[in-house]
Amino acid sequence: MATTDEAGILSRALDQTGDLLDRVHAATVSRPTPCRQWDVGTLADHVIADGTNFVTMLRGGEPDWGAPPQHVTESWGPTFRVGADDVLHAWGQGPGAAVPVGLLVAEYATHSWDLAQALDVPTSELDPELAEVGLAFMKATLKPEMRMGAFGAEVAAPEDAGAYERLAAFAGRRLA
Repeated sequence: MATTDEAGILSRALDQTGDLLDRVHAATVSRPTPCRQWDVGTLADHVIADGTNFVTMLRGGEPDWGAPPQHVTESWGPTFRVGADDVLHAWGQGPGAAVPVGLLVAEYATHSWDLAQALDVPTSELDPELAEVGLAFMKATLKPEMRMGAFGAEVAAPEDAGAYERLAAFAGRRLA
């Protein structure tokens, strides 16, 4: 994938996640998500914090993925977009320029599916190419010994599963 294509796919992943976070409201933050023990509010906090962590990584630093994210209580989409803009500006620059776009897209596509499930957004509204890019990256890099915390054991996806269902199944999410 050319750098220009990578920037475009990353931009689409960020836009999609921001659009889903625009659908988060006080009445939905306590809904359960496919992420173990995370409700919508906790997942939203995590996805918003991803921006800071990815910028640190893209600038050659070591993000503290275990640090508790700042708790956001409103304006989830706009708050996310501030960090998303920083990710796009950092993309392809500095010492972390070798960070594969698939890593970022896998994170945002997987959590887009999680949010869509929790917010009753049909998968058909999600960009299937993002799921394909994320799944390809995860299949190439996610080894069984790395499946702790965010990733459970791969589950079987139906033969007719779409891109997001295959991504979610590979990430260990239970499919409804």
